[in-house]
Amino acid sequence: MLFWTLLALMTAAAVFAVLWPLSRMPKLAGESAGLAVYRDQLAEIDADRARGVLPDSEAEAARIEVSRRLLNAAAASTGEAKASASRRRIASIAALAGIPALSLTLYLYFGVPEYPDAPLAERLARPLAQQDIGMLVGRIEERLEQNPNQGEGWELIAPIYMRVGRTGDAVAAQERVISILGSTSAREVTLGEFIRAANGRITAESKAAFERALARDEKSVPALFYLGLEAAERGENDAAARFWTRVIELTPPGDPWRIPAERRLRMIEKKQ
Repeated sequence: MLFWTLLALMTAAAVFAVLWPLSRMPKLAGESAGLAVYRDQLAEIDADRARGVLPDSEAEAARIEVSRRLLNAAAASTGEAKASASRRRIASIAALAGIPALSLTLYLYFGVPEYPDAPLAERLARPLAQQDIGMLVGRIEERLEQNPNQGEGWELIAPIYMRVGRTGDAVAAQERVISILGSTSAREVTLGEFIRAANGRITAESKAAFERALARDEKSVPALFYLGLEAAERGENDAAARFWTRVIELTPPGDPWRIPAERRLRMIEKKQ
């Protein structure tokens, strides 16, 4: 309730800041001076007529002309004032209706009114899934600086580095994982994938990682698939077919590894 009260007060202040200058009736100096000049001219005509300097006929003609100009100027000034007042009324209505509506719409779209304030310490203490990537990386890196031999931390941050495009850091982090926590088939596959992503192809280093993964688990489907891909890139289609056939044997229909293996195997068969 306090939040909405503060929001209403701030909106009212913004509206008042717009309406205050609009409510004031500006007096145009140029127009006031023009009317005063015509009035002075009428006074001078009357004075010259009274002194006998200006004949009655000429004085009356001059008075009629100046009076006509005075009336035209006054009418123009009045019309401008009405137009100005109309514009101010339109602007006032727009401010009264538009500012609160726009403010509320923007806040409801971009803001989260049902959430309380979240200080930095509290945001850092949230579960990892609820934190933004930049905050998460900073949090993990800070802990790894304090404890660089924490293998779990490196294993956590390595895929995050890959997600944000820091492929070199991802490879280095995964190498730290293996050196601290030990080599497993899954960790070697991950290292091979990171090296491949960093170089855009299966290099000798990534192939070695896939081979280590297969040596630890002869049924490692990802390792079999990537080794088949590497063999095909070197033009060894028979070796690639053997790897991909093994992938098909180990996976059920519709498996995400089996589908590309079947497609590539068909391409090889068409070439033979």
